[in-house]
Order: sequence, then C-alpha cells, then structure tokens
Amino acid sequence: MADLFPPAAELTASGRPVLLPSEIECSILSAVDLECDEIPSFPLLKSGIIILTTHRIVWISDSTNSSNSAVAVPLAAVNHIFSSKKSIKSMFSSPRVRFQVSFRSGGGLRSAVVTIVIRGKGDHEVFVSKFWENWRAKAWENDDNNNTKGSSSSSASGPSSTGSGGFYSSEGTVRMVGVSGILRKEQEMWENTDKSLQEAFQDLNALMSKAKEMVTLAEKMRQKLLSSHSGATNDDEVASKEEIQDWLLSVGIISPVTKESAGALYHQQLSRQLADFVRTPLDIAGGMISVIDIYCLFNRARGTELISPDDLLLACSLWEKIDVPVMLRKFDSGVMVIQSKSYSDDEVLARIRTLVSKPDALQFGISASDAARTLGIAPAMAKEHLLTAESKGVLCRDVSPEGFRFYINLFPEINSEDLYLVKNYTIYATWIKAVTANRPR
Repeated sequence: MADLFPPAAELTASGRPVLLPSEIECSILSAVDLECDEIPSFPLLKSGIIILTTHRIVWISDSTNSSNSAVAVPLAAVNHIFSSKKSIKSMFSSPRVRFQVSFRSGGGLRSAVVTIVIRGKGDHEVFVSKFWENWRAKAWENDDNNNTKGSSSSSASGPSSTGSGGFYSSEGTVRMVGVSGILRKEQEMWENTDKSLQEAFQDLNALMSKAKEMVTLAEKMRQKLLSSHSGATNDDEVASKEEIQDWLLSVGIISPVTKESAGALYHQQLSRQLADFVRTPLDIAGGMISVIDIYCLFNRARGTELISPDDLLLACSLWEKIDVPVMLRKFDSGVMVIQSKSYSDDEVLARIRTLVSKPDALQFGISASDAARTLGIAPAMAKEHLLTAESKGVLCRDVSPEGFRFYINLFPEINSEDLYLVKNYTIYATWIKAVTANRPR
C-alpha cells in the first residue's frame, strides 16, 4: 500500500489554508522546501510557502500548476525535533530544521525524518523557536479533550436531552428538570460567561489567549438570538437583536495575518485573507461594496490587530497578481470599491433603465436615493452607477439647487429630420403620454 504522508491540506478560494476550529497561525516563511528521503512516495515540495500553526505545518506551492498544491504535517505526528548544530558549513548553507514523524502506512506504524530547508530571507530562528513552543504546548490535545467531554456528555444524557436543551450535569448523572432546573442551568451559563469575560479583559495578552473562546461564545449568542426571533413580538426588541447579531457577525478572524507572523509575506498573505473575508459582505451587498466599508468591517473583525488604510489598499492591489474571485475597482470620480468578478454592470444598467422608464420617473426623473433603494446599495455608490449609465448614453442628468436628477435619454429616438415624428411603442412615446397625462386641459 502506498504511503499517504503528508496528507493534503484544504485551501480557501484565495489560496490560504482552511484552519481548524481552534487553530491559529504563528509564523510564515517563503521559498521553503520540504524533503524526506525515507519515504519513496514523498512528493517533490520545492520553493513553497510554509505556515506554522498551533496544530500543523502547512506547505503551500507557489505554482498554480503544481499537482501538490498544499500538504500539512500535523504536530501531533511529530515525535522529536532535532537541535541544529552550529558549524562553519551551516553558516554558508540554507538553514535546515529536521524532525521525526510517525504515521500509519500499509496497516502499520512507520517513522521518518522530514527536513525543512529554508532558502528565503525570513527569520528562521523565530520560526524554529515557535515550532518548539507549539509542539510542546500540544494545543490539539485540548481540542481532543473538549470533544471527548462533549461526546461523553451527549451519550450520558441520551438523544432526548439534546433535543430538550441538555438539562444534565457535566458528568451526565444528575438530571435538572422543571423550571428550577432551567433557571439553574441558565445561571451556570451566565456565571461561566461572566468569568470568561473578566479573564479575557484583564490585559491584552489574556484577551488574545481568549480569542477562540470569545468567538465561540459570540457564535452561541448569535444562534440564540436567531432562535428567539420567531417568538419576539416587539419591533424595537427585534431591531435591537438584529443590531447585536450584526455586531457578533463581525467577530470572526481568530488568526489574523500580522507582520510578526508573516514577515516579508505580510502584504501577500493579508491580501489573500482579505479576499476570503470580503466574500460574505459582498454577497450581502449584492456584489459591490465601498473600500471604506470594508476597511471598517475588516479592522473590527481583526480586533486589536488593526491595519492602516495604506496596508488595505496595497493588499487590494495585489489581487491582480493572484487568482482570487474579487477585484478593486476605481470609478472615474475617484471612488474606489471592491467587487466580485462575477458582478455584472449590464445587469445594473438594465435595472436602472427599468427604473427610469416608469411613468413617474419619466416625468420627474430619479435621484441617487431613488436608485439606492432599488439597487439596495448606498446613495454614494448609486450615484456612481448613475454617472456610469450617463457615460454610456442611457441617462441624461439635470443639475439644480436640489441636486442631481437623472432622466432616460430620449435623443437616440428623436429623428433630426422630423422632430415631430413619434413612433408608437417607443420610450419616447411613453414619455409624451406621461408628461401630457397630468397637463390641465
């Protein structure tokens, strides 16, 4: 049976690794080889990007044509990390990190030595230090313990307890029934929540260590709000819950790319993470959103790891060099937006044409606010679409002290040789009917 080591790693649409629920990135290096002479089927992994996380070592190919686009070595499989020896030869060669792994192959347990060859200019000493630190920390064991507790609690309580809210103790022996049981369970939940919040906000280090727990808590609160929407009768209460839900949705980047972890690859990795992040806001906004809005949403989701406007623009500009489904667009007026590559200007123009062809719009025109309500976007962006439609000859504008108003462009339907000729079933004929309908006789 062929060796199945190292296993493939799943990537996002922008080429970033899909992290496990509690996995956090720690260090990134470029131009790195992954070698293992003891495994005949070990793939040829040359000059890629290596990402060290709390759970894995992920190697990603820089070549889009590579069949081995990404692989991952679980830190749980590492048995030993060999200390590097200082010598005159090592001073003139690429730094190497050797470690031993165990894996199953052919029904048995095998071990082999894997070598990381660092050919880039990154700080390999920081990488090695964090490699040792994460391997000793064994963060994956905490996940296993949590999963074991969760599964044992579920099995002890039985199927009915899951459906009824889980009114069992953590040991699964004492059942809390009735109103008193519900109140006691709620009290315990809020006491644990309060304790977590107090610990998290003691200082910045504690806050960062509690990041995963806070995100999990936010998701639980969001689900609770969603489940309680159906029972709410007060409009103000529903609106308040929706605001809280929107705020909770902004808590979500557990492992933001930082200059400390990414080094020279900071803007490249930031660009890929941003491309993954903007997909949800773009879906909500209909395929286009302003750069300012994304800057606010992205920084809010990153927590304390804020980025500057220059970093954001540079990250967006790198999308031209990588294969991602989003792009940066700049209108003639200078307004910059982020849009999906599947976004269609023709579809927007068709909706604008339909809007300005309505009887009231034929007579009084439309404003940016009118278009914004129809398109479901901000008035500033709606104005850019209207100006684009004007540049393509779809609209004409009227500028007055009250602002801009846009009308359907009738000039292409007017015959210069016979100005009074009106063809039936044209927009020109519809406009004449709309204008003369309210004219006093």
